[in-house]
Amino acid sequence: MVRTGVTRGFGASLRKIISRSTSNRFTALLAGIGVTAILQSGTATSMIIASFVGRGLMTIGAGLAVMLGADIGTTIVAQALSHDFSWVAPFVMLTGYIVFTVNQDKGRGEHLGTVLLGLGMMLFALTFIKTAAAPLKDSETLPIILKALATDEVFAIGVAALLTWVSHSSLAIVLLLVSFVASGVLPIHLGLAMVLGANLGGAIAPLIASLRDGPAASRVPVGNLLMRFCGILIAMPLLTFSAEMIALIDPDPARMIVNYHTAFNVVLALLFLPFIGTVEKLAIRALPDPEAKDDPSMPRYLDNKSMDTPTIALASASRETLRMADLTERMLEDTIKVFRTNNLSLLNKIREQDNVVDKIYKSIKNYMARLSQSTFDSEDGHRYIQILTFSTNLEHAGDVIDKSLMLMAEKKAMAQNSFSPEGLKEIENIHNLVLESVRLAQTVFVSGDVRLARKMTDGKDILRRAEQEAMTHHIERLREGIPETIATSSMHLDIIRDYRRINTYMCTVAYALLEHRGQLTESRVKPEAAKQDTVSVMAEEAKPAE
Repeated sequence: MVRTGVTRGFGASLRKIISRSTSNRFTALLAGIGVTAILQSGTATSMIIASFVGRGLMTIGAGLAVMLGADIGTTIVAQALSHDFSWVAPFVMLTGYIVFTVNQDKGRGEHLGTVLLGLGMMLFALTFIKTAAAPLKDSETLPIILKALATDEVFAIGVAALLTWVSHSSLAIVLLLVSFVASGVLPIHLGLAMVLGANLGGAIAPLIASLRDGPAASRVPVGNLLMRFCGILIAMPLLTFSAEMIALIDPDPARMIVNYHTAFNVVLALLFLPFIGTVEKLAIRALPDPEAKDDPSMPRYLDNKSMDTPTIALASASRETLRMADLTERMLEDTIKVFRTNNLSLLNKIREQDNVVDKIYKSIKNYMARLSQSTFDSEDGHRYIQILTFSTNLEHAGDVIDKSLMLMAEKKAMAQNSFSPEGLKEIENIHNLVLESVRLAQTVFVSGDVRLARKMTDGKDILRRAEQEAMTHHIERLREGIPETIATSSMHLDIIRDYRRINTYMCTVAYALLEHRGQLTESRVKPEAAKQDTVSVMAEEAKPAE
């Protein structure tokens, strides 16, 4: 709850802090410490960094430096929570409940309430663990298990690493060890060994989660795992010496666990920070780039690791929707070329592009469906609907091009028909108006500019007049008996109709924006005009018949 509340309410700000603090390895280290102390999860920080590196927004070296800081940040949280704050837990939970209730569905206040509720539960849980663990000292079975672990440090480290991977939180396991040691259930030497295992297991979960995102995203988790593994190899022979040194700081067994956890990660950062470049090269060698396979139907910007931060996730979906719009625009550009030249090769290319558009739309729809589980504020909720609507309309526009316009183009090519010069000019004019509308729709979608939205709606009236003029001229040519016009009459009218359908799909982005900004009335007819027309009709009816 703490991690979810922070990422949803303040995730965008935390990501900006990380992205702006990677100019050198020292500021990256500090950014990792600060962000992880707030998130209370080194795993969450690792997933953010893996996402940045995978998309080329951060170098591997900077990502590794942030991870060294994230490991230290986790220990700061452990230091704070290892103290007995059970007395403040009820007040924290009550405050969290009040803040959550008062600010429900109002944005950051609600998320802050979630954070406080989660923090209060954590403080309660730590107290309950200590209480529940106390009777284990008299257990007959536990000494047998602990004896097996105590005589094999490697096995103890492995068990702790496995538990950490299962729980996806080194912080949780370290605090559990603190409770067991404080209750006298766990010997201090075994507790220190299992702290090393918790540090190793904390690097496994991010690595497994990043594998599906490709080698680039996985290199930071691999480098982090490599550094921790080397650190454990160095620390294992020095466990007895380390226990003596840590005891000089504070001889309390529970404090020794968290102090050792902090010391291990601080020393690890000091040891590897100068050799970040070497670790980066090893990570690249371990995970080389695969042979390039450009599949345009695969989503490029949908970031699954941003699901907990709706603002970032919606930005990713917007970028993917714009890529979909760009493909639709290119399809539309090529349609007029097919009508001019009867080029079947270009026609098939357009149909292949529609298949790509359909697959991208499916990816966006699935991504947005999973994102709908999140809590949005009013602006994010509006943007969510806007993205879904625009991407759906782009998919419909692509289908009109593929299943209607290209079907007619294929029939025209097979019959070797051609439009009259005047008819082709009319189609080209309407095509250009619709193409301009598609381009304008993308700008309105990105900028939310009301002036451009109004320009789009005005363009719809221009297109309607152009369609009426084209139909009038077309009927005149039919009366004149022009052969090309007679042969392509039905097709000519259907093409104009389909272009107008595409324009209607595009204009929805403008109408949605104008409605959201309170710029639409319930009727397109002006009240004054309607009243004047009514009076005119009544006057005409009142005239005596001649």
